[in-house]
Amino acid sequence: MTGVPASAAGGPSAAKGGPVGEVPGTASGAAPGTPSDAVSGTSGEARASVVAGAGVVPGVAVVPEATVVPGEAPEAEDGSDAKPARGKKIAAAAVNQASVWNIANLLTMLRLVLVPGFVALMLADGGYDPAWRSFAWAAFAVAMITDLFDGHLARTYNLVTDFGKIADPIADKAIMGAALICLSGLGDLPWWVTIVILGRELGITLLRFLVIRYGVIPASRGGKLKTLSQGIAVGMYILALTGWLATARFWVMAVAVVLTVATGLDYVRQAIVLRRQGIAEREAALEETEA
Repeated sequence: MTGVPASAAGGPSAAKGGPVGEVPGTASGAAPGTPSDAVSGTSGEARASVVAGAGVVPGVAVVPEATVVPGEAPEAEDGSDAKPARGKKIAAAAVNQASVWNIANLLTMLRLVLVPGFVALMLADGGYDPAWRSFAWAAFAVAMITDLFDGHLARTYNLVTDFGKIADPIADKAIMGAALICLSGLGDLPWWVTIVILGRELGITLLRFLVIRYGVIPASRGGKLKTLSQGIAVGMYILALTGWLATARFWVMAVAVVLTVATGLDYVRQAIVLRRQGIAEREAALEETEA
């Protein structure tokens, strides 16, 4: 019959490199008698040109150079992936989702876990045992130290996350509030001191949220000094101190209360100025739009 000789279809002569007869319907670029190994023994580009010149041979299936497997990305000519594989996209998404587990957030989580542990140690054996109070002081000190590092690490190494923005201030207020309430409940610290400090912290936090549409109130040096003085004063009250140290902690706490009130008033002033500037800028932009 009219078609491809046995050698062109993979017969014995093809294996020996025998000649291939003229294929009906071949293009003018394919010379009759082209050996079969001219196709099978050449590179991918050569085979492609020969096949293109010879046309489609009836009854012979052309096997592509590379088969694209479902789920994998095809390779480009230079050997690189043309586009990320499906598996790589899933892996990248998993990494992005797991980014919350960075060192800064882990320190914040540790501080949150320390809060109930601190309360248990503080109130153990009636709350007046010097040994338990020492353990409670250690937990409080660890919480305050991690507070100094987690924010710095997040900003320095670009580890800021939405979880950290929410959890960090909560952890700060939780450990300080727990310590103040425990001290006042045990009669070691007047309740008015606890109310002033916690009232200022909660009020400024709420104020930040109210004016966030106009801008962010930055942390001042006075605010950082306030936090440091509060941590030292509360830590001294947690320990069962006597003598001149017991007197010294009173004055340290007095300094902390003064800084708490002064920085709170300064934040209120900044919030008012920020709000006025924001309103003025909006009105100016509105006038330009109308003009």
